Amino acid sequence: MGPDDGIDFDADALRERYRRERDKRLRADGVDQYREASGELARYVEVDPYVPAPVERDPVHEDVDVAIVGGGFSGLLAAARLIERGVDGFRIVESGADFGGTWYWNRYPGAQCDTDAYCYLPLLEELGYMPKEKYAYADEIFEHSQRIGRHYGLYERTHFSTRVTTIEWDDTIARWHLRTDRGDDVRARFVVSALGPMSRPKLPGIPGLETFRGHSFHTGRWDYAFTGGDSTGGMTRLADKRVAVVGTGASAIQSVPRLARDAQHVFVFQRTPSSVDFRRNRPTDPDWWSSLGPGWQRQRRENFDAISMGRAVDVDLVDDGWTDIFRSISSPKGENRPRTREERDRIVELTDMRKMEEIRRRVDDTVADQQTAELLKPYYRVMCKRPTFNDEYLACFNRPNVTLVDVSESKGVERITERGVVANGQEYEVDLIVYASGFETSPDLRRRTGVDLVGRDGVHYDDLRRQGLRTLHGFCTRGFPNLFSIGISQNAFSVNMTSMFDDQARHIAYILAEAMARGARTVEPTVEGQDAWAAELTPPSSGGDGSGGFLKSCTPGYYNNEGRSTGGNSFLGAYPRGIGAFNRLLEEWRDAGDLAGLALTFES
Repeated sequence: MGPDDGIDFDADALRERYRRERDKRLRADGVDQYREASGELARYVEVDPYVPAPVERDPVHEDVDVAIVGGGFSGLLAAARLIERGVDGFRIVESGADFGGTWYWNRYPGAQCDTDAYCYLPLLEELGYMPKEKYAYADEIFEHSQRIGRHYGLYERTHFSTRVTTIEWDDTIARWHLRTDRGDDVRARFVVSALGPMSRPKLPGIPGLETFRGHSFHTGRWDYAFTGGDSTGGMTRLADKRVAVVGTGASAIQSVPRLARDAQHVFVFQRTPSSVDFRRNRPTDPDWWSSLGPGWQRQRRENFDAISMGRAVDVDLVDDGWTDIFRSISSPKGENRPRTREERDRIVELTDMRKMEEIRRRVDDTVADQQTAELLKPYYRVMCKRPTFNDEYLACFNRPNVTLVDVSESKGVERITERGVVANGQEYEVDLIVYASGFETSPDLRRRTGVDLVGRDGVHYDDLRRQGLRTLHGFCTRGFPNLFSIGISQNAFSVNMTSMFDDQARHIAYILAEAMARGARTVEPTVEGQDAWAAELTPPSSGGDGSGGFLKSCTPGYYNNEGRSTGGNSFLGAYPRGIGAFNRLLEEWRDAGDLAGLALTFES
């Protein structure tokens, strides 16, 4: 295959179009264009729309072996894997009134996982549960979180409706103090941070946000008391309401079709269109399900991750929109002659353009009005922004009660007034504003999670990070003994986050069990261990250009720090050989049994 085989578009013209579309959306304020949901705006985060008045209780003062902060899938997996290692003296602290994490809060209408449910839903083999469909909706995912909690007996070990505000190390007792908004002091020998990479809603920094006299909320805190209905739709209280949706990421892609069905009118304010590929959901085939043998879920996950890294596999077990993207933008396999990096990069770029041309043609095939269709076309490379998959969103714009308002030229909505939203000099009077503005992805821990982490000698985690954070395998940092984090910083990234979190939970459970069995007082990385791991890491490259400049060239979004990436992005992790190689490295590390790179101290 030559680099230009099958190309029916002008690649130079597309590169120039991508550049123009990027440049007109760049803002001088970068990530500062978003506002923390604090102070007067705290209601957008702090109020639980599902349990507005949590059960009152007295503050708790207790000592535990392990405190797990967060009751989403990463926290549930940490608990399950600790139990498997014989560690059961733990406490989970969760801000929601039940398990689920993201899927406790994200119950907006149409909310659905965009990854194959047989890969995404964890512990399916352990619990013997068959997902209803290839892509699970929010209600089923939330129910599965509860199922895990019941199966492992986690409800009685959890403080719900409780936000951790401070985690502070006390060297005199070699324990962490977890202080909460309910006056608790949980003293933990070890802490597992399982807060998730995107757990706290962020708000656009639009002037006048506080002045609106109608109703408003974030998609991550959907207010069904106002709209009526539930995550399936049926929002009958919107029948005479005009609704503004600010943002066009995943939550808008999924919720707008339900709003269009139920509201009098919907105005969708779009700065950058998402790429919207086919979903093609379908019910689970019980005969196929019954044919699966032991270890099937891990095999399926590893197959998915191999394809995501551009590796050749005998069969695509998942066969979904993601694997189609990965295959589409990979270099051709099985060629006899070696290619230079420049040749490989050109092939990947052109195949990427071809895939995005498919996405844009789908818009033309679906949306009747040509002007609206043109505004809905994404002009950037596939992995510049998280791809979405939906079979209803584009067709919404053929409805007379849905209006697309493009705000790319003004780089966003101009302001909010008492009566509505001002964009392009026009005021749109509405009864409800839905902020589909995503979640905090700031590297600043306090901003991203609301937690202030203070290590040995009073060192704040965020201060250390700004000086140049170093870790061992991305899980632990010197100066923060006995603390381990499940997440996506300085390790390896998978689109299927739950499989990534599960492997991390297994590894952390191993370290904690070993430290306890050996009677260690503290465990933390050595300087040499952190230095050696830093040497393994290089700035990640998304899309195959091998340079780290890919993200910088992308349209602004959270993948590239709102266009301010200088090559490399902490959000996506940094281990250059990918998730499969990373997991093999961890397995070999555990098999060696010497806890290389970690320092253990003992009671004198």
